[in-house]
Amino acid sequence: MHHSGTVTPLLPWLLVALCAVSGGYCLLRVRGSAGRADAVMGLGMAVMALPLAGGGHRLAPVLGVVFAAASLHAVWLLRDGPGHAHHLVGSLAMVYMALWTGVPWLTGALLLYYAGYVLRGGARLAEGPAALTRACRLAMGLGMFSMLLL
Repeated sequence: MHHSGTVTPLLPWLLVALCAVSGGYCLLRVRGSAGRADAVMGLGMAVMALPLAGGGHRLAPVLGVVFAAASLHAVWLLRDGPGHAHHLVGSLAMVYMALWTGVPWLTGALLLYYAGYVLRGGARLAEGPAALTRACRLAMGLGMFSMLLL
């Protein structure tokens, strides 16, 4: 993730905390392949959101490889049905942010996707009692939307 000079210094750290807590929760509580994918996504987002000195992120190539592998895993999850397509979109978005950010139409498309994902997830939370896992995924979706804006 590439922070602009106009970002409030506290904002990236709040994003790091949100993503780390969400990823940590998934790692500790959620079982199954999708839960591990959520944990990798949340913890990877936390690392990517770290405001490092020097402008560039030295871990970008490593994160690109990790999320490319997560993308392959997400393709494997699709064999169980399209319900896992969000994992594929998320991991590909992370590869994009780690390596190529700057394609306006793609950034815009991802922003629209995550805005819709967050709004839909928020509406589902408002419908009644929801699992903490759903709230965790909503927080990570909001974090991804924020990372794309920064």
